[in-house]
Amino acid sequence: MDFKVESVVACKEEVQELLEQHWEEVALNKDVIKLNPDWDQYKAMERAHMLKTFIARDNGKVVGYFVVTVTRSMHHKDHLFAHNDVIYLHPDYRKGLAGARLVKFAEKELKRMGVSVLTINTKLHRPFSKLLEFLKFKPEETVYSKRVV
Repeated sequence: MDFKVESVVACKEEVQELLEQHWEEVALNKDVIKLNPDWDQYKAMERAHMLKTFIARDNGKVVGYFVVTVTRSMHHKDHLFAHNDVIYLHPDYRKGLAGARLVKFAEKELKRMGVSVLTINTKLHRPFSKLLEFLKFKPEETVYSKRVV
C-alpha cells in the first residue's frame, strides 16, 4: 500500500465511489442531507494551502483518504492546527495496520509542514477510538449535533 499527498479535487472521480460508501456508512439524516461535495470550496482551500489530502492506494486504486484543514488558531496565532474533514478506509483494509499507517503518514507530512496539533473527530456510532488511542491521541472535546431545519 502506498500513501501520498494528493489533490482531492484532482482525484475526485477516483474517490467518488469510496466517498459514497463512506457517506452510506456514517452519515446521519440521509433522508434530508444528501451527499453533495462542494468541489469549488475544496479547490479554493487547496489553492490557499488550507487543505491537505492524504491518499492510500493499493496497486494504484484509492482505498482510503484523510483530508484535513490547516489553519492558524485564533487562540494560538503562532501555531498551525490541522483538523480532519474526512477520514475513511475501505472496510477490506481495516484489518492490520493500514489505518494506523495512513494516520502516521499524515502526521509526518503535517509535522514537516509546521503543524503543531492534529485533531480527528470520530462518529460515536462508528468509532475508531482504539486506533487513535494506539497512536497516542487523547480525547479532548465532545461534539454534539442536532438537525435544526
